[in-house]
Amino acid sequence: MIRVTVPAHLRAMAGVNGEITLQVDGAVTQGSVLDALEARYPVLRGTIRDHGTKARRPFVRYFACGMDLSQEPADAPLPAAVADGAEPFRVIGALAGG
Repeated sequence: MIRVTVPAHLRAMAGVNGEITLQVDGAVTQGSVLDALEARYPVLRGTIRDHGTKARRPFVRYFACGMDLSQEPADAPLPAAVADGAEPFRVIGALAGG
């Protein structure tokens, strides 16, 4: 099982509390994890990634194992610790300002 954390407002939209666990068949990549998340919680479609292009939305970042994976290709394998459930895949809302 893959562990996923999302910001509080997205948890509220999806009606979940705390961490989300997902079954991902095949390679564990950003794309496959987010596909499984959106399939299980359709209300999240378009909130993390663009509907059409599936590109990461502005001000959303992806982290795992202490690394920022936001600029990695969607089909790049996630770290083994995420694939085996030891570490979560984190979706985080970024802040901006001046």
